[in-house]
Amino acid sequence: MILTVTLNTALDLTYRVPALVPHSSHRVTELSERPGGKGINVARVLTALGHDTVVTGFSGGATGAVLRELLAALPAAGGPRPATLTDALVPVAGDTRRTLAVVDRATGDTTQFNEPGPHVTAAEWTAFRQSYEELLAGADAVALCGSLPPGIHVGAYAELVRPARAAGVPVLLDTSGEPLRRGIAARPDLIKPNTEELAQLTGSREPLRATRDARRRGAHAVVASLGPDGMLAITPDGSWQASPPAPVKGNPTGAGDSAVAGLLSGLVEGLSWPDRLRRAVALSTATVLAPTAGDFDRAAYEELLPRVAIEEHAPGAA
Repeated sequence: MILTVTLNTALDLTYRVPALVPHSSHRVTELSERPGGKGINVARVLTALGHDTVVTGFSGGATGAVLRELLAALPAAGGPRPATLTDALVPVAGDTRRTLAVVDRATGDTTQFNEPGPHVTAAEWTAFRQSYEELLAGADAVALCGSLPPGIHVGAYAELVRPARAAGVPVLLDTSGEPLRRGIAARPDLIKPNTEELAQLTGSREPLRATRDARRRGAHAVVASLGPDGMLAITPDGSWQASPPAPVKGNPTGAGDSAVAGLLSGLVEGLSWPDRLRRAVALSTATVLAPTAGDFDRAAYEELLPRVAIEEHAPGAA
């Protein structure tokens, strides 16, 4: 079982409009809603890849109830290895946040609005910590994903990395800003920042230098998302860059979460680093191509997987 943590879950709403024009009213031609938050997105992809997954974090209020209903209604994963997605969210008094994506059909661009999330009390955080440590006992790996809701201190992810490492459970951290800075000091097995998050962490916008610096700060391995240029990994076993065969157009929402699922599933399956990166880049690209934000196009994924280019960097480069 793979455990994903989403402290700031969300009900994701998507509005599609013919064209997004500032300072005007719009007629929504299509509305969709789905359970969201980075760790939940990761869990959806993991189950599609055939891995039993448990989602935990916080959920509350009327919005949280809708989120959990949608989570329970998700279709069972198909494929050669059917898998389950289990809800282990911890209730809170506050209302789960909503995120609103407005898709401009004329251009394909997406404009995103993210609410801050419910205030989490000290007692609710303690209840979550107890549940989390119990879930770790059955986990093969854990992903800690996304922003922190109000009331949760910036060192929260460091508090979650430490018991995972003590239990011998590999832990991937995917967050940004001060929570990433504090979390990386607890020595997670892997972090997956994008170029902007790397720049905030290290002060450098040169990907190789920034990725190397991030690893020196405590992460066992660092995989940096380079957008359409793929991913750069610096690990104890070597350094590689993985690139998609060609640029693609589409909706990038959830592409990074699909990459996390690819890296985590590859770790659990014992794949080599080049094969983990190949899977992560193919999944990320197939997510951009999917008609629904946050899903991945399976046919595109299978077609892309053998075509992802892997370049190994000389040892001195890392």
